Amino acid sequence: MKSRANNLVTGLDIGGTAVRIAVGARANTGNLDILHLIGAAEVPSGGVHKGVVTSIEDTVSAVSACLERAERMCGAPIEHAWVGISGTHVLAQESKGVVAVSKADEEIANEDVERAVEAAKTVATPMNYEILHVIPKRFSVDGQTGIKDPIGMTGVRLEVDAQIIQGVSSQIKNLTKAVYRTGLDIDDLVLGVLACAEAVVTSRQKDLGVAVVNIGGATTSVAVFEEGDVLHTAILQIGSDHITSDLAIGLRTAIDVAERMKLEYGTAAPRMVPKKEEIELASLGAPEAELVDRRFVAQIIEARAEEIMEKIDRELQAVGKSGMLPAGIVFTGGGAKLPGLTEVAKRVLRLSASLGYPLDITSVTDKVNDLAFTTAIGLVRWGVEMSGEERSGFGALVGKFKSLNKVSVQVRSWFKALMP
Repeated sequence: MKSRANNLVTGLDIGGTAVRIAVGARANTGNLDILHLIGAAEVPSGGVHKGVVTSIEDTVSAVSACLERAERMCGAPIEHAWVGISGTHVLAQESKGVVAVSKADEEIANEDVERAVEAAKTVATPMNYEILHVIPKRFSVDGQTGIKDPIGMTGVRLEVDAQIIQGVSSQIKNLTKAVYRTGLDIDDLVLGVLACAEAVVTSRQKDLGVAVVNIGGATTSVAVFEEGDVLHTAILQIGSDHITSDLAIGLRTAIDVAERMKLEYGTAAPRMVPKKEEIELASLGAPEAELVDRRFVAQIIEARAEEIMEKIDRELQAVGKSGMLPAGIVFTGGGAKLPGLTEVAKRVLRLSASLGYPLDITSVTDKVNDLAFTTAIGLVRWGVEMSGEERSGFGALVGKFKSLNKVSVQVRSWFKALMP
């Protein structure tokens, strides 16, 4: 039992709508790198709003309940997890690091690369912010640009262009404190949309240019890739809960009725709805019988879906990629289940659009095909790449500089000291 538990990799996604846990391990299938998902569990979230912990007690309770379900499904204790972090407090910032090559023969060693990335880390961060990831994008050796891996090359001056992803220190500490109080240890904190990308897009898509969009309840996360690098990340204060609110206001009905209507009858393509099709609100839990036009419902949803796409397009415009991503845009997250969403995206963003399901995964549970679980599954993928004997993939690239972005030992010991 103990040896099996040691081989498991766990991803924990704490969202504003639900807490989700995925547990997996690397599967031995010859030359193919396949992830085998052993279990997945979810419970309604509590104490989290827009990616920010608003009540530690409620968050601890939700994570503990989800952890208990996952352990029952796996038949083994879960002792540590890769934890996703999101929320509008997370910022991305460009940085550059420059160092002189240390060896007399001018051959670049791993230590030189680490010093260059450490130099990039010294960028002036906003007050009360803490660095989550230092992502090397490209290197330059003596003015020669576009180098992916400079180790072994000869040169005098080594430069790195990096992206620094950082979050508010207090929010990071609240999240880690809530996780530690459940008895879980944290392998690392990972930006949720980067973990998503590990699960749903290929290396070729990242090379060509692709955007991964994770639509959650209260926020929408965007990551843009080109030439295998992270070009841009953003977290927008809009999500599928806004559609529910629009329906509640537009139809003058209860929020629970509006949520059921969205899930059972919602679509962002009113032209696909037959004329004069009506929905009986009483069947959705309304106290009084009332008929509403389903096409009117679809028009309300379409308007909000278009607004979400316009906000995404602004982020693409910020990096000069509006309508300019050959591999298109990949939608994932619970909000991406909305029928007609990809059609709205194609029209507004002028890009190919598809739904992002996890790739190269075998599973004993149908949760692998649930878009809401892609972040948790992506965290497992990230953890497997980090723990493999031969690290590969984007997660492993960031993992080379693990000491630069890991939750500090001092913070970890401080939280453990607080545990009863």
